[in-house]
Amino acid sequence: MSKFKTISWIYLLALIIELILYPSSTLAYSVVGFGAKGDGRTDSTLAFLRAWIAACSSTRPTILSVPRGTFLIKSVTFTGPCRNSIQFAIQGKLVAPDNYYAIGNSGYWIQFYKVSRLSIIGGTIDAKGASFWSCRRHGQSCPQGARSISLQWCNNVLVRGLTSYNSQIMHISINRSTNVKIQNVNINAPSGSPNTDGIHVEYSMGVTITDSTIRTGDDCISLGQGSMNVWVEQIGCGPGHGISIGSLGNSLNEGGVQNVTVTNSVFTKTQNGVRLKSWARPSSGYARNIVFRNLIMRNVGNPVIIDQKYCPNNRCPHENSGVRISQVTFKNIKGTSSTQAAMTFRCSASNPCYGIKLQDIKLTYINRLRKPTLAYCENAGGSSSGTVFPKSCL
Repeated sequence: MSKFKTISWIYLLALIIELILYPSSTLAYSVVGFGAKGDGRTDSTLAFLRAWIAACSSTRPTILSVPRGTFLIKSVTFTGPCRNSIQFAIQGKLVAPDNYYAIGNSGYWIQFYKVSRLSIIGGTIDAKGASFWSCRRHGQSCPQGARSISLQWCNNVLVRGLTSYNSQIMHISINRSTNVKIQNVNINAPSGSPNTDGIHVEYSMGVTITDSTIRTGDDCISLGQGSMNVWVEQIGCGPGHGISIGSLGNSLNEGGVQNVTVTNSVFTKTQNGVRLKSWARPSSGYARNIVFRNLIMRNVGNPVIIDQKYCPNNRCPHENSGVRISQVTFKNIKGTSSTQAAMTFRCSASNPCYGIKLQDIKLTYINRLRKPTLAYCENAGGSSSGTVFPKSCL
């Protein structure tokens, strides 16, 4: 039977069930009803796809449930647009195959594409990324790696109560999407896991990330090019590399980042605190109207940093960054720094930072010699108010 005929029969069956059994209420489908097995061994990918097709075809709001158990799935794309809203309710656990090539060549593990009015509620996912990280660390021939949850061209999405373990690369990726809410998620990967950003956003608007705990090997949250109107609040970050704008300046023509607020969050033993980073090369990119406020730093390296000579791999362009950084506010940031330079503003010589505002900063250095923290400025302009320690260099 062809794939087209299979999908047609699934659609017809779903429609009959909807009309006869659920004339006016929300529909509920279980992946088990479509052949999924929660034994942790049976490949349930096709069963999940069949269940999605039925839910996506419904004219009624639909709950697509994953009951208790461990369900093994390979790379899968859940495609829209759908006819009504879908709640992906996960009580069980989704796991990737042990062989990292099974998902690593696709770039994603669980992808939602052009879906609107989607809720992903609860559950645990485990991408089993350890063997992939080992491949990367040993310089072997490795696949590109998979993002665990990928939202592509999606609108009006809620992700709440999800726990993600051991992504190969990013845990949650949001790209070209609008009105996305991430709430009460728990993200976990070892501090030494490479490129395992907790949540990465690009070319998206209206993203809120709240009340979440992120422990990983790269940025807890990274906001790349084209990120606009982003609100981040009540985040516990660490271990990891902090919360970052960027890296920007990867290409000559790229979208800017603007209207971002990060507030009421705690950083613990992270490599950086709040950071803007761009490569030292020509670019049309920018970052403006950024606010970092009401933050606590606990033994954090580089608690406040703008770095326009970003170069993590020692293959540096050695040019001036074209990314324009302006109107960035750091307010009410307190705690301890594991580096003496608690504030660093290393800006572009050809496009100096301007409009940097410091207000009510108190960052002390954790060291045996009781040395004071320092602030470093290069091509940076702005102002300070209230008590600012270390003393402002702007």
